[in-house]
Amino acid sequence: MHFFRLLQLLKMHFLILAAIVAVAAAQQPSGRVLEPPVPAACAQRAIHERFNGKGYYYSWADPRTAGQEIDWLSARNFCRQRCMDLVSLETSVENEFIKSRIVQNKQKYIWTSGRLCDFKGCDRPDLQPLHINGWFWTAELQKLAPTNERSQNDWSENGGIGKPQPDNREAIQGGAPENCLAVLNQFYNDGVNWHDVACHHKKPWVCEENDALLKYVRFANPNIRV
Repeated sequence: MHFFRLLQLLKMHFLILAAIVAVAAAQQPSGRVLEPPVPAACAQRAIHERFNGKGYYYSWADPRTAGQEIDWLSARNFCRQRCMDLVSLETSVENEFIKSRIVQNKQKYIWTSGRLCDFKGCDRPDLQPLHINGWFWTAELQKLAPTNERSQNDWSENGGIGKPQPDNREAIQGGAPENCLAVLNQFYNDGVNWHDVACHHKKPWVCEENDALLKYVRFANPNIRV
C-alpha cells in the first residue's frame, strides 16, 4: 500500500513540475525565463493582507520594494520565487477589493497576471480573434470573458487615443504591442479600470498566493514549513 501511495505521490510531483516547466516555456516569446519557486523565499514570503483565503503582497507596502517599479515579467518572477504570482482578478469581488487598495494607497497603476496569448498554440480557433478572445490570467491559466462582453469585465472605456480598452495603442503608434493587463487609477480620468499595456513598462505590483506553486514546494520540501 505504501509503495503504490509513493508512486501516486511521485506521479503528482512530476505532473506538477512538468506543468510548471511547460507553462514557463510557453509564456515567454521574448526568450526570458519564467522562474520556479524558491523554497526558502516561499517560507519567508511577506503577506500584507488576507482576503477570501488568499494572501496578498503589495510592493508599495514592503520597505524593500516601496517606490520600485518593474516590468511585467520581472514582477511575475518576484512573485513566483515566493510561491505567489501576479494577482488574477477572476471575480468582481476580488477586482473591487484590489481596486480599493490601489485607491487607498494612492497608486497610479499596478501589474496583474493578465496577458494576451502571444506564444505557440495561440492560433487555437477558440482564441480567435485574439484581441477579443485571447486574454487570460496567466497565474491561473483562466481565460477572461471576451473583451466585447463589457458587462463581464472591467476594461476602461477610454485610453490614450480615446478608445475603449484594449486598444493596442502603443503598437498602432509604432511601438510595442500592448499584451499585458494593468489596472490604472484615473490615468485618463476614466476611473480605476483595466488597460492593455506594453509589457516592458514598469509598475508597482500585487502578488497573490498560488496554490499550485505552494503544493509543489510543500511536496518537494517536506521539511520546510511553507
